[in-house]
Amino acid sequence: MSQRVLVIGSNSFSGASFVRFLRKQSGLEIVGASRSVEPMPPFRPYAWDQGTEGSKFSFHQFDLCRHLDGLIKQAADMQATHVINFAAQGMVAESWLKPEDWYQTNTVANIMLHDRLRKLPSLRKYVHISTPEVYGSTAGLLKETRSYNPSTPYATSRAACDMSLLNFLENYGFPVVWTRAANVYGPGQQLYRVIPRMIMAILTGKKLQLHGGGHSVRSFIHIDDVASATWEIAQKAEPGSTYHISTDRFISIRDLVQLVCDRMGEDFAKHTEEAPERDGKDAAYLLDAAKVKSEFGWQDRISLEVGIDQTIAWAKEHFEVLRHLPLNYIHKA
Repeated sequence: MSQRVLVIGSNSFSGASFVRFLRKQSGLEIVGASRSVEPMPPFRPYAWDQGTEGSKFSFHQFDLCRHLDGLIKQAADMQATHVINFAAQGMVAESWLKPEDWYQTNTVANIMLHDRLRKLPSLRKYVHISTPEVYGSTAGLLKETRSYNPSTPYATSRAACDMSLLNFLENYGFPVVWTRAANVYGPGQQLYRVIPRMIMAILTGKKLQLHGGGHSVRSFIHIDDVASATWEIAQKAEPGSTYHISTDRFISIRDLVQLVCDRMGEDFAKHTEEAPERDGKDAAYLLDAAKVKSEFGWQDRISLEVGIDQTIAWAKEHFEVLRHLPLNYIHKA
């Protein structure tokens, strides 16, 4: 049975990397949708494998907050069997500055999308890319049954959407599944994220600020591993299921930055400085990914060292373009 996949938020790092993964599969019809034009080549992973793809891809520009009718028409015209939704306002700390933008996109616009998608006859599975931030700061490994305890506007906006989807599941039988991944990284990631930012700081002779000394603990997972898990879930998970996608390796931001410095042969003290902790920063969230591993036989494959080396190589390859770009997040409403 043919599979027609609509990827919403295909310009995001996770979305674009997922499209790249799908294009390597055979027999799929893939359509991407994002609010902006396609990104420049260093940030467009699905264009890196020209001539070797097994499935075709087309892109359409739709803003979830402004062009919902067009997006739904695209889903209907292609008779989408799977919708994978990466579209969200990210950035935790910045969500305090203009929280209404985060709620408009992550809650209101997404709920409007779901209300239209539930009427799509062809839809077999809707995969909602959620976030561990909905859990707040916690101790110990988190299973998918953990209660929500969001601590920032970003996290609350995402939790509200997740809870709304539960209503749609229970009342309409909407075929939703949720994924929550650990911190993603890899070639093609936006420069304001910690790993590419540290790499670019070293390459340009700048310093990275370690908020709160960099003592918060996370797991970092290569985006290719996340993409493979997401597609397994999209094909095989039962509606109403939630899956964590993570490695079993947990590391402080400080130790992560030290590792990047070590891989580049650079001095940690030379390229870092301490800064105050950010509002609402969670000290730790450690995801238990046993469920996706046991049910689908999925396993993360790319070690942190190998993934960092890949990201360093990407930054060096595209340095003449990347060095002119800001390392700070620039908000777009």
